[in-house]
Amino acid sequence: MLMRTDPFRELDRLTQQFINSTGTWSRPTPMPLDAYRSGDEYVICFDLPGVDPEAIDIDVERNMLTVKAERRPRREAEGVKWELTERPLGVFSRQIMLSDTLDPERISADYDAGVLTLKIPVAERAKPRKIAISRSGDHKQIKA
Repeated sequence: MLMRTDPFRELDRLTQQFINSTGTWSRPTPMPLDAYRSGDEYVICFDLPGVDPEAIDIDVERNMLTVKAERRPRREAEGVKWELTERPLGVFSRQIMLSDTLDPERISADYDAGVLTLKIPVAERAKPRKIAISRSGDHKQIKA
């Protein structure tokens, strides 16, 4: 049997369980994320440990990025007696409004070690660029 050594951790877990009960499709639980810019792309990392990649849905509609995932209960052998279950099950979702300066047509997604990583390139029209100045010849003045 597993023993706990931190009584406050158990209290935090119980509080979270009451506040964020199991997520459903109509009322999903939010998932934690990190977001940062790296060069000419934005990177968003979602924590989804224990989620099958087949249970992850990524959608973009009118610059609204939606990520939904479902962690389903594991099927155990007959006669298994659970001693402790803390990992939340159910549906998780997060929506992020993408700026017009990003290119949602070229989003790439990678899932590794329980982390879903999305890379969103900056749109070409939003990248800084130099404007060349041309030299024109003699300017002739027109007399009226």
